[in-house]
Amino acid sequence: MLGATSAIAQAAARIWAERGEQLLLVGRDPQTVVHDLDRDQAGLVGRVGAPDVVLLAQGVFGDASRRDRDPEYAESILRTNLISPVRLLTLLAPALPPGSCIAALSSVAGDRGRARVGVYGASKAGLDSFLSALRQRLQGSGVRVLALKPGFVDTPMTASLPKTPLFASAAQVGRGIVRAVDMGRDAVVYLPWWWRLIMLAVKALPEGVFKRLKF
Repeated sequence: MLGATSAIAQAAARIWAERGEQLLLVGRDPQTVVHDLDRDQAGLVGRVGAPDVVLLAQGVFGDASRRDRDPEYAESILRTNLISPVRLLTLLAPALPPGSCIAALSSVAGDRGRARVGVYGASKAGLDSFLSALRQRLQGSGVRVLALKPGFVDTPMTASLPKTPLFASAAQVGRGIVRAVDMGRDAVVYLPWWWRLIMLAVKALPEGVFKRLKF
């Protein structure tokens, strides 16, 4: 589990641990295997080995007051959310055995660019595109690739956002991740499922209408 300090990753890890699964938790917290995923991807591959499931939950939301104004800060978000995951999965994918699963945490924010989450959404859109290409490339290898796309989730990362009925709990999303892996999915999975319908509507909005909206 890469990025194991994520609240969503921890929710999924608790389920797997209760089932007796063997876990390797990698993150920046001393309670995990401490590793800076932004810097030394090659050194991590030997430590991870060939797991049955790779849950990639690395990511940052960033400070809204800086994301779209500070180019260096924007670049750091892209590095953590896109460049580092692409490097990690490019290194890990060839070592995975048939029957294994790559499950990467993306976001509905990648479905259409919005002013409030411009750089964050761009990083997730790039990750979605890479996962789609990886899924196509690994077809026939027995390795599945899941793009996990939560909507609003009540976690420390979204603590500053006002909560609405659209927010899910980390536990709810964690259960959805485990269920998608158990079902043998090899696709894009929205969490909760009804976000697929919401984002279909959002993507269908004409550009002239969409750019006037404030969300």
